[in-house]
Amino acid sequence: MRVCVFAASSSRIDEEYRSVATSLGMLFASSGIELVYGGGGIGLMGKLADSVLAGGGKVTGVIPEFMQKEGWGHNNLTSMIVTRDMSERKNRMFALSDAVVALPGGVGTLEELTEAITLKQLSLYYGPIIILNTLGYYDSFLGFIDHMVKTGFMRFEHKGIWEVVSKPEDVITALNNKDRGHEEWRKIAKI
Repeated sequence: MRVCVFAASSSRIDEEYRSVATSLGMLFASSGIELVYGGGGIGLMGKLADSVLAGGGKVTGVIPEFMQKEGWGHNNLTSMIVTRDMSERKNRMFALSDAVVALPGGVGTLEELTEAITLKQLSLYYGPIIILNTLGYYDSFLGFIDHMVKTGFMRFEHKGIWEVVSKPEDVITALNNKDRGHEEWRKIAKI
């Protein structure tokens, strides 16, 4: 299984976030899950990749050319794909993966997560989407989603597009959930 993980590149964050990213990477390696991610060498991205590699796992980075030129890429990955721009990067990451996991991150991570949700809502992506809500990081975002539903901008049923978990071990359990349906979300996308 190949799993795309969106995560922060910031290294100015609480140690608990780094610890959780490291734990998830070790679990990926021990479970035979290949990591597909944004190719960065610092922050949660770097911690995640380092721990997958340290556990003998495979890591594919996908990074835009301008970021690679800035020296932001990880230097020791199994493979690195360099794209023209951010849009091509996301498209490649989705195409390479069987599932999406979102760790805490900034607006880039939020944009990637919401694009995954949008693609699934339109039945253009079918893999599971899992939000790892470390220290309640995504509570406000999930509250805003509830507000969208309450005010009629999103269907209640679409809240079934993703799963929220609180521990790295729960990510593995969610990825292995064979009972997950393959809903055609597009059928109810029109409000």
